[in-house]
Amino acid sequence: MPIIRKTIKGVLGAALISLGLLAPAEAASKAEVEKTFRAWIDNDLWPAAQKTGVSERTFRAAMQGVALNWDLPDLVPPGSKPKKDQAQSQAEFSSPGAYFSEKRLQGLAGTGSRLAKTHAATLRRIEQRFGVPGEIVVAVWGRESGFGSAKIPYSAVEVLATKAFMSTRKDMFRKELIAALHIVDGGDRTVDQLKGSWAGALGQPQFMPTSFLQYAVDFDGDGVRDIWGSVPDSLASIANYLAKKGWQAGRGWGYEVSIPAGVSCAQEGPDLAKPISAWASSGITRISGKGFPSGEAKASGMMLVPAGTHGPEFIVTPNFYVLKEYNNSDLYALFIGNLGDRIAYGSGSFKGAWGDVGKMLRSDVLAMQKALVAKGYDVGKVDGLPGYKTRRSLGDWQAKSGLTATCYPDASLKTKLR
Repeated sequence: MPIIRKTIKGVLGAALISLGLLAPAEAASKAEVEKTFRAWIDNDLWPAAQKTGVSERTFRAAMQGVALNWDLPDLVPPGSKPKKDQAQSQAEFSSPGAYFSEKRLQGLAGTGSRLAKTHAATLRRIEQRFGVPGEIVVAVWGRESGFGSAKIPYSAVEVLATKAFMSTRKDMFRKELIAALHIVDGGDRTVDQLKGSWAGALGQPQFMPTSFLQYAVDFDGDGVRDIWGSVPDSLASIANYLAKKGWQAGRGWGYEVSIPAGVSCAQEGPDLAKPISAWASSGITRISGKGFPSGEAKASGMMLVPAGTHGPEFIVTPNFYVLKEYNNSDLYALFIGNLGDRIAYGSGSFKGAWGDVGKMLRSDVLAMQKALVAKGYDVGKVDGLPGYKTRRSLGDWQAKSGLTATCYPDASLKTKLR
């Protein structure tokens, strides 16, 4: 009788945990969670996959031996709660100076320049077809996977299944898992060949499965979209992604500039675009000393001050925001732009120095954002990350408060902005 009761209690406990009805202290063992996971595959995942057209044969073969990977980050097992402030910072939103490691950039630029020459004919064909410069494609390739040299050891199906079942973004990962099953169903990859990162990103371009289905290209003509082993397919897929996201052929990503003291730093953002000639008329000049290209005079440009007045300043083109589609970070897009310039022209680091910024806790920036919202400002997403809307709102508030506008949160403003 005690054995029967224990078994019933275990099964009931697993069911309650899967429904989120048990407290963390009553969380199930890994074995119980694994059992609930198998039930989830049959009762939840399969009906959802079937509705999208995944064949049962592919589904059963793919999911037969899948087990939860407990070593992945950002997991929330049934019966537990997400950790608060799991990421007070991350690379793309932390100290700009550290992100733009000169040693790393020089290494990537050296390798990228050599590979751009090796694959020059392929890159010319890619630019002719997609309109994206070869140096930009190579820069993304280098940043994402070390030009294809990075180890990508994880089973994408295992990673995505684990995160679809127990992570902070279960719905997103379930969508990606079903997309991965469509990749297998379509014959581009077997389950064993479908390798990705710890986050489920695939191959040399690090595409999520939904992006693979939309943007991966067979450029070497072998009938398979192989972003794992084919350099032409990988490079063309990156270019196709950027082209489909709106890359404007014939334009670069932007220019490092000097903004005069009398021009407010609170004018940045894609929604405040002006003709390049208008920015030049306000006294903004290229830091290189060269003029803006004459063909750019009537084209739109946007102010960008990722560290406010504490770092390099830029006028960027709409292509900069296309780069952000790959990774929604100003620093990432600047990294790709700078690396591309180094590969194409032998350029060096930005002339403006990155100040001592990016060291505030997200919780402190979050408090500032909430204070600005209370004063009627639009800071964008209230998430503790100082995006352009937060930066320009802060600059506007500083100017109206009689302070020097820096357009970037720092510790001195914590007590002033309440």
